[in-house]
Amino acid sequence: MRGLDSRLSLCASFVRQGARLADVGTDHAYLPVWLCREGVCPQAVAADVNPEPLSRGQLTVDEAGLSEKITTRLSDGLSGIRGDEVDDIVIAGMGGELISKIIGGCAFAKDPEKRWILQPMTKSELLIEWLCENGFEILRQDCCVAADKCYTVILAAYTGETRTRSELYPYLGELCPRTNETHRRFVNAHIERLRKQSKGDARFAALADGLLEATGE
Repeated sequence: MRGLDSRLSLCASFVRQGARLADVGTDHAYLPVWLCREGVCPQAVAADVNPEPLSRGQLTVDEAGLSEKITTRLSDGLSGIRGDEVDDIVIAGMGGELISKIIGGCAFAKDPEKRWILQPMTKSELLIEWLCENGFEILRQDCCVAADKCYTVILAAYTGETRTRSELYPYLGELCPRTNETHRRFVNAHIERLRKQSKGDARFAALADGLLEATGE
């Protein structure tokens, strides 16, 4: 069993001590195995929509001797997971739009006791916008670099409150690009994409300028 890379390590750091875990899109089940082995989680559900990655996950669980603590489950998003068996839900390695869809289709998404640990591979701004519009609050956000790519991880909970945010908030979230170099690298990637988009729409140029000012550069 290998250790976690920096992306999964950051996800792991957001999980509460003693929380029962759901890892959606688990693939090799590295995250639930690590969390259960380290005593962070007493039990976990490792879920995937496809049988092949789920079988890889089961192999990891078996090799770690954790089959009594970790259940692998074929599940489309969270459809095969009950709210009374999990506390913290990790959805990592997917696009922001898909993560939004999975949460939106979850029967227990509006339980304020649940914590959502979200790691979008793309379009994090659409995920943050969706969370804000649907009554979720971002409690914490951080970034890391893995394989020379910069990723963000979001910790969110349902509050039922929808707040008016600035047009820059979906790109910035709770990051601090002025003081954190990794956060700045993540926001700079947004700026670069917006500069390219601005060739067809000047509105994106204004967003890029606003983000650049937020970085302090």
